[in-house]
Amino acid sequence: MVCIAAFIILCLVGVFVAFLSIFRRDIGKKYWAVFKKSWGCVGKRVRLQKCETNFKDDVKTTLLSKVVLKHPKWVKPLSTMIEVFSVVIVFITVWSLVEAVKAILALWVFGTCNVSQPASCALGAEVCGIDAREPRNPIEWTGRWFSEWGEIFANIPDRFRDWKVEDFLVEPYTYAVEYHDDKPLAMDIIDPGCSVCLQSYRNQQKTGFFERYNTVLMVYPIELPDGGYKFENSDLIAQYFYAANLLKTDYARQIIQKLYTEKDEDGVSYQTVFYGLSHEQAEQTLQAWLKEFGANKSQIAEIDKAAQGTKVAEILSEVKTMVEDKIHAKGIPTMIYNNRKHNGRYSDE
Repeated sequence: MVCIAAFIILCLVGVFVAFLSIFRRDIGKKYWAVFKKSWGCVGKRVRLQKCETNFKDDVKTTLLSKVVLKHPKWVKPLSTMIEVFSVVIVFITVWSLVEAVKAILALWVFGTCNVSQPASCALGAEVCGIDAREPRNPIEWTGRWFSEWGEIFANIPDRFRDWKVEDFLVEPYTYAVEYHDDKPLAMDIIDPGCSVCLQSYRNQQKTGFFERYNTVLMVYPIELPDGGYKFENSDLIAQYFYAANLLKTDYARQIIQKLYTEKDEDGVSYQTVFYGLSHEQAEQTLQAWLKEFGANKSQIAEIDKAAQGTKVAEILSEVKTMVEDKIHAKGIPTMIYNNRKHNGRYSDE
């Protein structure tokens, strides 16, 4: 184990030695000689052959040479410590490699290197993560670690499948702009309170995405692992959105349009405004918007009643199943177009 640990350390310091050897070639020659000996030892280990013990002894002798002269009694415990330290180095290196492979696979499959906390991955697409509950003990942590591997391998086929919007529609639904027969279908899965969804929606609008595709808007309020919702009032907005769809009006589309693109009299985005509203205030604001859109009192009352009814609850449940179990989304927004699933914010570049 000492020779493997030494090889790992030599690999790490190789860059610095290469730089120093520009000025001191003798350092490079000494390093290269030790590195070749270390590599030969590791190569034998990989082939399940016995490693040369003299290399191990050389390493220990180099590290303990000064101790032998001054404190001979320390040699044995320090030698044991070197062995333990070598095991730790090898374990950490192997663990790091395994985690790196896992992160790369997760990034390729899900668009995020962290399966359970998607938004924490700096390398992945910009998303509002659908987070899993934090493990409460080592047993739960171990179980989740293995289950993440299972999720990754189970969803690898998604990278090669032909994604069709029609397979994931939950009725009733609405389009971002007026439907045209000559345009292909696309789907936007958004959370009303997600700032990344707002940016993505604006980018799509700016680049003419909605003019190129019949884009279905599916509203999915992200739930917290321990209950409640990630963004204040996003569930209420989703309820009104689908209630308006049930009446087969254009109000659902207008709610998202106003929420994502307009500001109040103080110049604050309406999405931000909803963060600070109570449930009752948010409800009153949505009803005022419906009136502004042209809804009469009976329509507003009907939408309000439907928003709290079982039909909308069933729709939201279907959307949740579609997003989490069928599309296997790990973050919002998630889009489907051109027969592919796209994770994260739509770029305006």
